[in-house]
Formats: sequence, structure tokens, C-alpha cells
Amino acid sequence: MTTSATEQGAAESEAKPFPYARQCPFTPPKEYGEIVEKDVSQVTLRGSGLRIWTVAGYETIRRLLTDPRVSASRKHDNFPFYFIAPPEYRTETSFIGYDGKEHSDTRRKAALTFTSRQVRRLRPRIEEIVDDHLDKLLAMTPVVDFHHAFSLSVPMTVICELLGIPQDRHEFFIKHGTALLGGHSSTEERQAAIVEVNEYVNDLIQLKKREPGEDLLSRAMADYEASGEAYTDRDLFNMVRLLMNGGHETTASQISLGTACLLENPDQLQLLLSDPSLVKPAVEELVRYATIGDTAVPRVALEDIEIGGQVIRKGDGILCLGLAANRDPEVFPEPEKLDITRGSRKHLGFGHGVHHCIGADLARLELEIVWSKLFQRIPTLELAKPFLEIPRKEGAVIYGLWELPVKW
Repeated sequence: MTTSATEQGAAESEAKPFPYARQCPFTPPKEYGEIVEKDVSQVTLRGSGLRIWTVAGYETIRRLLTDPRVSASRKHDNFPFYFIAPPEYRTETSFIGYDGKEHSDTRRKAALTFTSRQVRRLRPRIEEIVDDHLDKLLAMTPVVDFHHAFSLSVPMTVICELLGIPQDRHEFFIKHGTALLGGHSSTEERQAAIVEVNEYVNDLIQLKKREPGEDLLSRAMADYEASGEAYTDRDLFNMVRLLMNGGHETTASQISLGTACLLENPDQLQLLLSDPSLVKPAVEELVRYATIGDTAVPRVALEDIEIGGQVIRKGDGILCLGLAANRDPEVFPEPEKLDITRGSRKHLGFGHGVHHCIGADLARLELEIVWSKLFQRIPTLELAKPFLEIPRKEGAVIYGLWELPVKW
């Protein structure tokens, strides 16, 4: 009796704990073949051993993320953490972990000072920051770790200026961001990072109350008062933590992965160099292609849900697999091919529905400026070691590279 490839793949997926390792930084794990074919299936999480549902189809994920019968709250017993999470991960959250009116009210408060118009005003300063970092990079002697010297530092500088945080705190937040979102941290390291970041942010809020400035946090306080919106220190606290943790680690990972991807696809890089107007569609395509938040959209069913030919029971954990959805051939023809002229915003790289990333406009602007300037100023940039030998953040909340050695 023989076993089919599909049956063998299903058996391997069933036996191996989730999340799975990618075949290369831009290729879905081989186990996704069976998961994509089923659309909605079950896996066992590494660390917790919890059985949860994965959803892989583009349209299925979009339906689920607009369904009021699913919750983003971390407080549910079966919330699909794929690592051992300290208790604070359930209680110390921002509006990304809220539902319904609590979510909409809290998100609206943050959005008061995070509009597209205000983000566009940041362009001149972000251009200065990127140019300054390129100056510093060019002053170094190759080989240089581009990820630490540039990718992490640029968005950290931007977000620190936005929030009025002294620039000497960069390493503090980079260290703790890695502990909170990286794949190698222990429960104790995550818990210690939460405590230290919480203490710093609380002190920062009290300082801005006493000595307001021109930063986003000070403006948020003034905007709340002017609008008559009720707010608490907790609202401010969670907004700052969300922007610090989500506003630099995600963009940093995207800068490194996107840059490496362009270097590995010289035909696409040449297109961008010959036609700089392609940078905006290039940003969208690189966000789709890398999908750094593949497993960063967890949910819990609030009642039985019939979807994708399965019944997800009330209380079951769910993970929406963005990388699988962003490779759906029904939505993205030849999805395994990088095509910077594609420019589709249909991708789920910034999420979907009410929890769509509030910082998407800022991330797009930073990426656009980086890839508009980087290869113009350093046209001979190249990887200093084979791409597949560069260590990757497998199992991390935000996928990425641990380093990116380059030369020119």
C-alpha cells in the first residue's frame, strides 16, 4: 500500500509543531501546501501544545477578520500564543487586543494624532534621518551589518522623535523589542522586558504632563482635551507601547528583508533604479512578498463558526496565515514571482478589517524614502555572504533577519 504525497504532507504537518520554518526567507514552509489545500485546518502549537485552527485562503481570512464572532482579546484561555507567554501578555495590551466598542473608542483616540495628513508632514524629517544614516553607513568600513546599522536605527529614530523619547534610549527599546517580538526569548526575558518598558513609558507620560513638547504624545494629550474625549493614562500608555514595539521592529524587518530581496533580484532592482516612480508599487510588492507578519494575526472564536468547510468551535484559537493568503494565485497571478510593477494594495501585509495597522501610512512612507535613496546613493551595495546563510527569525512574532552583512 502506497502513501500519496498529499497524505504524507498531511501526516508531516500533523506531527510537527507549529509554526513551521520557511523554505527560504520568501518561500512559505513546505507544510503550507497541505494547509493551503484545506484552507481551514488544525495544527498543534509549539510550546503550549494547544490545538488551534489555521486559515490560509485570502478570501476566507478577509471574511473571518470582519466577522464579529471572532475576538482579538488575549484574555481567552485558548488564545493562540505559539510560545509560553507571561501573564502580562494577556493583561498588558493595546487596542490591537480589544474588541468592539472598547477597540473602536481607544483606536479613535490614537488616530486623532496619527492621520495620513500628519504622517505626510513627516516626510522632510524622515528624508533627513535616512540621509544621515546613509552618511554614517558610507563612513564605515565594509563588511557592515546593515540590519543593525541602518534598518533598526532608522525607524527607531523616527518613532523616538515622534514620541519625544531621547535618542540615547535607542538600544534600550531595540533590546526590549527583540525580547518581546523575537523568536529566541524565554518567558523570563519577555516578562523582564515588559516590566522595564512599562516603567519607562509610565515615567515618560508623567514627564510629558509636566513638560509638554511638540511630540506626538504631548499632542495626543492636548487633542484629547480639545476634543472632549475622555482618556486615561492607560490609553496613552498602550498607545506608546504599541508604537514603540510595533513601529520599529516591523519596519526594521521589512527594510532588511526588502533590501535583501532586491539584491537577490537584480532585474527588479534595475527596474527601480531606471524608473524611481516605481518605488510606491515596489513597497506594496515587497510587503506582500515578505509578509513579515505571517503568524501575527491571532483570534479566538466567540461562538461556533462554519467557514472553509469546517466548524470552528466556540473558544477555539485561530491563526490567519498572511503569507499563505498573499500567495493566493486567484488574487495575485504568479504569486511566487517578485514583480515590483504589480503594486497591488490587496495584500494583507498590514492586516484587514477594524484591526488594520494604524501605522501603515507611516511604514509605507519610511519604506518609500529608504528604497528611493538607498540604491541611488550606494549603487554597488551587495550581500557579503550567501543569502541563505544569513540567520532568520524563525518562530518570531515578526519574521525577519537577525543580521544583514553587506559591502559596496
